Amino acid sequence: MFRTRITELLGIQYPIIGGTMMDISLAPFVAAISNAGALGIIASAIFKDPEKLRLEIRKTRELTDKPFAVNINLFPQLMPPDNRAFLDVLSAEGVRIVETSGYQAPVDLVTLFKEYGMTWIHKCVGVRYARKVASLGADAVTVVGYENGGATGILNITTLVLVPSTVDAVQIPVIGGGGVADGRGLYAVLSLGAEAAIVGSRFVLSDECPVHPHLKQALCEADELSTDLIMFSVGFTHRVWMNEPAKKTLEIEKRGGSLEEILPYVSGEAARKMYQTGDLNAGTISISQGIGIPKKIMPVRDIIEEMIGQAQTIHKRMTQIGVGAGM
Repeated sequence: MFRTRITELLGIQYPIIGGTMMDISLAPFVAAISNAGALGIIASAIFKDPEKLRLEIRKTRELTDKPFAVNINLFPQLMPPDNRAFLDVLSAEGVRIVETSGYQAPVDLVTLFKEYGMTWIHKCVGVRYARKVASLGADAVTVVGYENGGATGILNITTLVLVPSTVDAVQIPVIGGGGVADGRGLYAVLSLGAEAAIVGSRFVLSDECPVHPHLKQALCEADELSTDLIMFSVGFTHRVWMNEPAKKTLEIEKRGGSLEEILPYVSGEAARKMYQTGDLNAGTISISQGIGIPKKIMPVRDIIEEMIGQAQTIHKRMTQIGVGAGM
């Protein structure tokens, strides 16, 4: 059930893609997602050295014989990585699925994707960006509504509108997300025409996610009002959990403060301190509005099985009342 062009293209059991998360999407977590039948994705931007990425790929392969991908980050950074060198490593290590994400299409990398025989997925937040990468030869496109955690862009389009708009605009398979946190969200995204859902924040509340238990427990107590958008004033809008550093960031932005004033609260170093120590006010964490839905920390496999089971139950109910058709 729920076989789609995406499950066939990627060789995965379920139409679920694990959202790439900075400082979190490392080998054990990625492998757990892939072993459970979804697609795990390593975040290459964690590594400044291509050789360290190579080691992480090898660690992942030791932990799973299932397909996994590597994300190539195209967002502006103070010290952008050498993505061409990363792609050379992917090719040498036999990684055949690459995800790109960012404000612009990776025009200068497309020839390498093709030369290395890679399946290319591009993640974006607007129809025009999806059209662009489809024209460049992307194999699939991921679109996320602004409910999602992390970078939201500036278009502020909801998942409910963005997914069908993109499905209508391109011929390649669409992966949809933004607030998908259970089987109801999965089924909804599939019903909008997507052929898989991208899921990030729900997996933060998993046993395998490498963040401190204190942070996981705090997020279990979140609700639909527990996130907001920050860093709009510096052109890098992110949805985050509204702890004290996030609130302080908003205060600075409202009075016209600079990026230098904001940086101590939103830096990767601050986030890593929170993840490692459990100090809930050490930094910020990107989290979707859907974080208010799950209330339990579970193994990744159980999360995925619960999502699929719930989606199947919904499909059966809809079919019985004459609304759905066999899937």
